[in-house]
Parts: sequence; structure tokens; C-alpha cells
Amino acid sequence: MKDLTEKTIRGGFAKVCAQAANFGLRIGALMVLGRLLDPKDFGLVGMVTAVIGVLHLFKDFGLSTATIQRKTISTEQLSTLFWINMLVGGVLGLLSLILAPAIAAFYHEPRLVLVTSVLAAGFLFNAAGVQHSALLQRQMRFTTAAVIDTIALVISIAIAIGMAFAGYRYWAIVAMTITQPFVSTIGCWIATAWIPGPPARRSELRSMMRFGGTITVNGLIVYIAYNLEKVLLGRYWGATAIGIYGRAYQLINIPTENLVGATGGVAFSALSRLQDDPVRLKSYFLKGYSLVLALTIPITLACALFAGDLIRVVLGPKWHDAVPIFQLLAPTILIFAMINPLAWLLFALGMVARSLKVALVLAPLVIVGYIIGLPHGPTGVALAYSAVMTVWAIPHIAWCVHGTVISLRDILTTVSRPLVSGLVSAGLAFAAQLSYGDLLSPLPRLLLGGSLLLAVYLGMLLYVMKQKSFYLDLFARLLKRPPAEEQVLISA
Repeated sequence: MKDLTEKTIRGGFAKVCAQAANFGLRIGALMVLGRLLDPKDFGLVGMVTAVIGVLHLFKDFGLSTATIQRKTISTEQLSTLFWINMLVGGVLGLLSLILAPAIAAFYHEPRLVLVTSVLAAGFLFNAAGVQHSALLQRQMRFTTAAVIDTIALVISIAIAIGMAFAGYRYWAIVAMTITQPFVSTIGCWIATAWIPGPPARRSELRSMMRFGGTITVNGLIVYIAYNLEKVLLGRYWGATAIGIYGRAYQLINIPTENLVGATGGVAFSALSRLQDDPVRLKSYFLKGYSLVLALTIPITLACALFAGDLIRVVLGPKWHDAVPIFQLLAPTILIFAMINPLAWLLFALGMVARSLKVALVLAPLVIVGYIIGLPHGPTGVALAYSAVMTVWAIPHIAWCVHGTVISLRDILTTVSRPLVSGLVSAGLAFAAQLSYGDLLSPLPRLLLGGSLLLAVYLGMLLYVMKQKSFYLDLFARLLKRPPAEEQVLISA
């Protein structure tokens, strides 16, 4: 168990560092591409990805999660899962090609036929790396996986910026979208040095297929709930509207994707190995949950307070219409940081059916919100979406933890310390902004306000809330010598 603790902490640190780098890279890419391309360029690609993104949910059929969650898995089973993924990827790519004319007709935009056809290749690129990536997670080789992700992102961004400079407009975004999974898959193959064998009929995969299938259906429902508004905005308000909404939405989701992504893979792998040890599982989960919230809350407040300056600095002045959308979506950063980690718990415990039931209730609520907000354009949709998610947060948490080793009181106690610290720091930062706001340009104002917010937040959290010892202990563990090379967790 001590070895698992060290692997988890060091793996989490590696993932956080990599995701911090990825955060910077994504922000940098947005800053450059936002100035080289128009909202309509982003909107054209966004129209397609909002639709075929549904198909991407089936690219691994939940089998990567099943691979990580299993206590033991054979090479024969892995090989069979690989070929299942390739078959699914090929079918989805072909289906995208077939749907291309219909997508173009739906949006009244003929250019989408070719865009959809090119993006279809991404299904095969993703499918080829699903099990190799899962194998790295299963082996808890998080540093290796993080390096691969970062390299893939750097290459894809470089290609996109080069094409944008050359005048290829929306094709730069298309190239970025398909290059990243291609490079990532190559990296995973090299890192694992595993070549799949032929599929086997008697590899006892029924339970894994059922587990993965439930996860896929859950993901499908959640995807529809969180992305239908983009389809509706593209259909009724056009490419420019979805381009503006989409960039604000993307910028809002970068913190959640990076922070939860940094800890999620590590936490799920560790929790899956502790599913028979409820005391340690509870301790692991709450520590990871506390870390995610401590990092997320100041980011949420900064996005809400400094929305105008952030948009101007990151995307440029031509994206000023994204400011109210960005500000309205800001609360969802914290909401998703509160509810997404609960999936680690449910999946690690094999409680995927409950996760599916939660999604079945959430989806109609969010969709009704979209419909109410749609007549008011992107701003109305953003307000409705944020309001529904905020109201839903506590019932969601209570339902997910019911009957597990985690209680609602545990969650609320964990949230309270960083939240109170954040509200105090936000109040002081807001007051300061009122006093000097008109005297500074956007970048200095953003840097000064953000620094003040962070300084007060850290003082509150570490000293007033007495969390200093927790983070010092975490830092001390990170400085320890890393454990010996991890052994492959595959049983013959």
C-alpha cells in the first residue's frame, strides 16, 4: 500500500505539471489562433464537432475504463479489446463519411461535407491508441502518459498555427483536431512496446463489455446534455454565434479539463485498487477531491471577476461579444470540479448503473434550460445552462455518494474551507478593482487583480483554515525518491 501511495502522489504530481504545461499551451494557442482566425472559422468546425462528437463517445466503447478498473487482465483479453476498438473506430469513421452531406444540409453550409470527411479519420487514430493508453494508466506510468500528451499537443498546435499563418483558415483547426490523437497514439505504442495479437473468442470479455457499454451510454447522455446547445446555436443563430459561444465555452472548460484530467486518471487507477479497502479508499478520494477544489475555486472566481480582461488578453478585442457568455459560464468551472470527481468513485466501485441513472435525470433538465434560453441567443443559453447546473449540484452529489463510504457531510466539509477562502479573497480583489480599475490597461489590471486574489486566497486557506500541514506533507512526499520502475499489471 505504501508503494501505491507513492505512485499515486508522484503520478498525480506528474499529471498536474503536465496539465499545467498543457493549460499554458492551450491558452497560448487560443491567443494566437484567436487573432489569426475569425469567429466564423471556429464556428464552421464547431458545427461538425458538435454532431460527430456524439460518435466519438463510442470510439473506445468504455473499454479503456474497463481495462483500468479490472483487478487482473490477460494479454489475450487486451488484444481482443484492441481489435474491438479498431472495428468500432472504422465503423464510426465510415458513418461520419455517410453523414457528411446530411450535416452540411442541416446547417445550410456545403463546406462542411469535406470538413466532416477529413475529421472522420480521427476515429481510427483514436481507436488505435485506446488500449495502449489504458495500459499506461493501468501500469500507473503517469509521467510517461503525461509526456506523450504534451508532445502531441505541442505538435498539433504548431501545425495549426503554421497553417493559420499560411491562410488556411478553418483547415488549421481541422488539422489540429486530427493531428493530436495521431501523435498520441504513436507515442503510446512506442512507450508500451506492446503489439496486439490476434483476437480470441474465448477471452471472457462479457463483463468488461457490459461495464464498458454502460459507461458509453452514460457518456452519450452526458454529451448530448452538454453539447446540444452548440448544435441548436449553429442551426438557428449561425456560424459566428457558435464560434463566439464555443470559444468562451472552450476557455471556461480548459481549467476543468486540465485540473480534473490531471488527477482523474491517477485517482481512478488508485481507487480501483482500493475498492476492497473502504477506509483507505475514502482517505484517497477526499484528499484528491480537496486538491481539485483548492485549485479550481480561485480560477473560478478569477474568471468571474476578470472576464473582460481575460477575453481581451487571450482572444483579442474582436471577441468582445464573448465576455458576457464567459462570465455567465464561469460558475460551471466550480460545479464540474465538484461533480466530475464523483465519477472516479462510482466507476472504481463498479457502480456505473448509478452514474447512468444520474445522467438520465440531468440531461432533460439541461436540455429544457437550453430551449428556454435559445430565443435569447448565446447569452440566454449560457445563463440557462449555468443556472441549471448550479441548482443541480447538491442533489447530484447527494445521489452519487448515497450508500458509499463518502457522505454528503464529507463533501460539504471538504468544499467549505477553500470556498470560504475564495469568497473572502474575491471580495477584496473586487474592492481593489473598483479603486484602480480605470487607471490600468487590461494586462496589468489582470495581473494585479489575479495576484491579489491568489495571495489572499493562499493566506486564508493555508493559515486561517489551517491547511498548511496538509500541503506541506504532500510536498514532502513529492520530494521523496521515486519508487522503482513500475511492473506491468497484467496477469497471464
